[in-house]
Amino acid sequence: MVPVKSKIKSAMQLKGQTVCLQSGTTTEKNLSDFSRAKKLGIKPVVFEKFEAANAAYFAGRCIAYTTDASGLASVRNKEAKNPADHVILPELISKEPLGPMVRRGDDEWFAIVKWVIYGLLEAEEYGVTQANVDELKASSADPVVQRLLGATDDTGKLLGLDKEWMARAIKATGNYGEMFERNVGPKSALGLPRGVNKLWNQGGLMYAYPIR
Repeated sequence: MVPVKSKIKSAMQLKGQTVCLQSGTTTEKNLSDFSRAKKLGIKPVVFEKFEAANAAYFAGRCIAYTTDASGLASVRNKEAKNPADHVILPELISKEPLGPMVRRGDDEWFAIVKWVIYGLLEAEEYGVTQANVDELKASSADPVVQRLLGATDDTGKLLGLDKEWMARAIKATGNYGEMFERNVGPKSALGLPRGVNKLWNQGGLMYAYPIR
């Protein structure tokens, strides 16, 4: 992330520049690897505490600030006097997948969490939304939608749940795309593009096991 007034449009323009970051994180190694691979000679300005790195960037001690993309969006929204004065550069210099975490050994809960995510992705793929889930449950002739919403097959029993488990999840939160847009998407306070979080059939990486 850089100030808009810097007129920097790409991370490749950070040659010899200072970048604030937190020490002891994957971000520190990622920046070092990126700088070395691209021969940019970036000068890291390292802070032990996350809050200190934030404050240093906004105080102008560094021309740029680096962490996970979602972290940058959160910092910009919460800490900047005017979030519009800062831009997140387009390059992703590392892979930082994020997901839910459950306690090791709780296999039944792990299965439920995993399959709810798959179901929310499949709901988006088949056009099932928070607004139309009840209507589609009653009227859809699509076998995938019928199975997903418990109108035919009882997939819930495989997870120790009832047959409407997925319909309730969608009704409570919306499908995966709706959740993304509401919480972190371009129209949210964080303003992140969907990017690789698009569905697999829309050029992204999000691919769900079918609910069967």
